[in-house]
Amino acid sequence: MLVRDRMTPDPTCGYPDMPVTEAQSLMRDKGVRHLPIVDDKEKLVGLITQRSLLSALPSDVSNFSRFEISYTLAKIKVDTVMVKDVITIEEDIPIETAARVMADHKIGCLPVMNGRDLVGIITDSDLFNTMVSLLGSRRKGTRVTVLQPDRVGEVARLTNAIAEEGGYLSVCVGYYPKDITDSWVSVCKVLNLERDKLQEVINQLEGTKVLDIREI
Repeated sequence: MLVRDRMTPDPTCGYPDMPVTEAQSLMRDKGVRHLPIVDDKEKLVGLITQRSLLSALPSDVSNFSRFEISYTLAKIKVDTVMVKDVITIEEDIPIETAARVMADHKIGCLPVMNGRDLVGIITDSDLFNTMVSLLGSRRKGTRVTVLQPDRVGEVARLTNAIAEEGGYLSVCVGYYPKDITDSWVSVCKVLNLERDKLQEVINQLEGTKVLDIREI
């Protein structure tokens, strides 16, 4: 799965000379939390986020009326508060790389580029929806979490045992557990096998432990 498979193509954009109030209205009307800013040649020059909009206000607005706040923001242009050093990503990059970049930099979105052209935007919400898809959360079945030795052939041993009993794996993903060495955790969504039968099959595998099993 690549970034282009999960991004929002042709994102809503703003312009550097827009008043901040206009950018706010545009984001509200389009239901977006991130607004790429492009110049008159449609080239990316910045990014507006909810945090950068808040930075446009004076540090103490407790004594300001709503009218005074709107008036103050109407005089401020987007280019004075937008993020200018924008971190971007190419559309043909794996989705997990986008997730890592966003996590490492603690940011909520990445404008997506094809060369110098802005072609989309990928956000933390897109990554959450990707996780829902990868874990098969919208499909009923038995979800089982299994602790295994971290060595060649263990995942195949697990999946083969399930398949030999007629189980269908709609999902199988894994990760390294915290504070446990030489182990691997597999999370599987299994169809066509009752919960008790599935647990019995897995319990027969030496060195393998069911950490959690439930029908969802």
